[in-house]
Amino acid sequence: MSTLEATAALITGASSGIGEATAHALAERGADLTLVARREERLESIATDLRDRHGTEVLVHAGDVQERSTSDAAVEATVDRFGGVDVVVANAGVGRGGDVATMTDEEYRTMQETNVDGTFYLTRAALPELVDAEGTLVVVGSFAGKFPRPFNPVYAATKHWVRGFAHSVAAQYGDEGLAVSVINPSEVRTEFGGEDGDPFEERFEPGTVTEPAEIAAAVAFAAESGPSSPQEIDLYRRDKFADTF
Repeated sequence: MSTLEATAALITGASSGIGEATAHALAERGADLTLVARREERLESIATDLRDRHGTEVLVHAGDVQERSTSDAAVEATVDRFGGVDVVVANAGVGRGGDVATMTDEEYRTMQETNVDGTFYLTRAALPELVDAEGTLVVVGSFAGKFPRPFNPVYAATKHWVRGFAHSVAAQYGDEGLAVSVINPSEVRTEFGGEDGDPFEERFEPGTVTEPAEIAAAVAFAAESGPSSPQEIDLYRRDKFADTF
């Protein structure tokens, strides 16, 4: 029996990168999936690939996590289709701008509404189902959420918020059987960063920074854990601290 057989997992930011890799990692272990992102056509293509490769059931839900209704509807659709929600991966996140003095209101709001509001709306919508299932909430944080950084303090602040929120949810609901894990990557070779220049998948050569599959494996490990769950998993490139301080 696969380790996640007969479970349902909901993943945001599932149209590429970490989210897409996580979908494959959980499907390999037997989970049925709900994929959430804005790009519906891309989600449908990934869903077809998942069904063909793993034989899993896949539900596609197109929407923007900045909108409360996206998470509410995605959770409701998952319950209707699969009977509940066992694993939620709050992965959707963006970075915009960098310099505080020149950051636009739009760049600021986009990061706040995606990284902070999106994580809150998803968690709030899924909590009753996760508690009922004694399931797992996995929040994708960041190296930036643990250490000061000289660029994009607003992005870093959103990830500090996400990390603190996740640990506090664990404290509030742990005695009801909910597991909460935070996964903190440093640079990952994905589309991230493409709005302000070259995306990380083009900026870094293969083997120089973390690959999406490595983060996906950490998410799967958290989802598979038993009564003792990983509170936090850091995945940094090997030379990350060489020029940090």
